[in-house]
Amino acid sequence: MQMAAGGLSLRRCVLKKLAIGTCAVVLATILGSYEVHRFLVSVGRTPHQALEINIADRRVAMWKPGGTAPREGYPVILFSHGFLGCGTQSLALTEGLAHGGYLVLAPDHRDEACGAGERGQHFETPSALWSKEPFFDPTAWNDTTYRDRADDLEAILDTVLKAGAFQGVPIDPSRIGLAGHSLGGYTVLGLAGAWPSWKDSRVKAVLAISPYCTPYIRKGDLSQLRVPVMYQGGTLDFGVTPFVRRRYGAYDLTAPPKFYVELRGASHFAWTNLSKSYQPTILEYSLAFFDQYLKGLDDPLTRLLDRPWPKDVSNIRYDLK
Repeated sequence: MQMAAGGLSLRRCVLKKLAIGTCAVVLATILGSYEVHRFLVSVGRTPHQALEINIADRRVAMWKPGGTAPREGYPVILFSHGFLGCGTQSLALTEGLAHGGYLVLAPDHRDEACGAGERGQHFETPSALWSKEPFFDPTAWNDTTYRDRADDLEAILDTVLKAGAFQGVPIDPSRIGLAGHSLGGYTVLGLAGAWPSWKDSRVKAVLAISPYCTPYIRKGDLSQLRVPVMYQGGTLDFGVTPFVRRRYGAYDLTAPPKFYVELRGASHFAWTNLSKSYQPTILEYSLAFFDQYLKGLDDPLTRLLDRPWPKDVSNIRYDLK
């Protein structure tokens, strides 16, 4: 009886410890999710007031272009945010492009979690932090993975280009550019033709900033891109940039004209509102790229490529033919 009682007591002790341990894991997960949520919300927080509208049942941040309207209308740039990011995560870039004479539209994709007012719904369960397919296994990805993101940009373009103007802004439908950060880079490269089934012939230039591109290296078709592409990466962006710059990486596999700009000391979030250090350089090269391939202005990009590299640029590569 004593041994049985002792065994029962030991069992209760073990169960109690397991219960405490389980509660601790659950609490840590909840607190961890909350902290990640707070971090992501800070990515999207801004003192600027972005105009948010509904386009094709999508919530879209819009920046109207500065300057006098061209006779043929303004060029349009759609921005695709990163995984668990939001349309307002990279304001220095989106606002800067608008001031440079582009109508800029940035939707919140379904995985959005950093919007103003902590509006994201992706922290109701811990599984919301997981990607549809694991980022560490690009072979599991195919042209159905995050197809909803491509559908968002397609639906917005379809709506905006129905008439000659949108929200009072005259538009040139022949000058459409895409920009995307991280998973947004994956999205815009796919629409440029890296997933052939996604290809949209309306797209004329693509800016892929710290893009998740390994599925295209393994299974996609970067060699068939028929639009100019500028990649941007950072020396401390360990999870993404090496796959862009390495031999037989995304840059090597991409058809020209193509460009690669690497920022010295930049991490994966250097292109978001969390970092101000690189914003002038990012905008300068991005504007010059779009000015050449959407506006037909050669001088800005030629000047940047021919001059000595700024101190925050560690590498530039390009192939025009």
